[in-house]
Amino acid sequence: MNHTMNDGAGLKQFMIAWAEMAQGARKPSIQPVWRRELLMARDPPHITCNHREYEHIPPNTSKVEDTTSTILQSFFFTPAHIAAIRCLVPFHLRQCTTFELITACFWRCRTKALQIEPVEEVRMIFPVDACSRFNINHSSFVGYYGNCIAFAVVVTTAGKLCENPLGYAVELIIKAKYQVTEEYMHSVADFMVIKERRLLTTVRSCIISDLTRANYKEVNFGWGEAKYAGVAKGGAGGFPGATFIVPHKNEKREDGLILPISLPYEDMKRFAKELDKMLGNHHPTTSGHRSIMSSL
Repeated sequence: MNHTMNDGAGLKQFMIAWAEMAQGARKPSIQPVWRRELLMARDPPHITCNHREYEHIPPNTSKVEDTTSTILQSFFFTPAHIAAIRCLVPFHLRQCTTFELITACFWRCRTKALQIEPVEEVRMIFPVDACSRFNINHSSFVGYYGNCIAFAVVVTTAGKLCENPLGYAVELIIKAKYQVTEEYMHSVADFMVIKERRLLTTVRSCIISDLTRANYKEVNFGWGEAKYAGVAKGGAGGFPGATFIVPHKNEKREDGLILPISLPYEDMKRFAKELDKMLGNHHPTTSGHRSIMSSL
């Protein structure tokens, strides 16, 4: 998949159409549409929002991330784990989504594990499906296979993230999601025209993507539901700070969520320790990323 052409929702629509025809359909039940003009830059283009997800930051940090000796580990969250994390946030934030909880948890534990200096800025970047943010008939996007996401970003210091309660990160993430509006989408398109194509900021950044709503396991090519449907490992595009939230069942057939991550060995140990403390010693680690992958 390449986000230049499509997003997770578009991929799901394509897979459903593919599966329908594999089972004998002469055409997809939902006809594909292009409608790329909905997301084109304005004429003339003008940037109206702040896009810190594309800031250029020289890697002159106090601790440069070691990307040469990373290991892979998956962490499985049961409903009980998620409930335990939810108890750590203030009452007025208890209705937050599971994505917001796990994202805040991952960001905080990873920042602590990397031992980033308190004064250093850290970022959490995550894609937001913007189809519902457009002030048009939403049926315009039915069958739309193209990319309709924007990357929301939260910026704070490592000190504030790690020293404040978990609710601090959750609240920042919620606010960032709602900043992705129709105007924000137009501003991103204009930004790409004016500044030329930019890559996401990777210095002291985490990137997380939610695959739970896509639920690719439901796609049936005639052989039943998939055993597993998600990424093979943490990291994306050569960036080890990226991860995904993937729905899955563990060996006990419990429904839960997998978080595959990539970190240097010592940092991974610290990450697991921080997560262990957050969950009150109910550790969600699997028997290892390798064993999960070999069981698929």
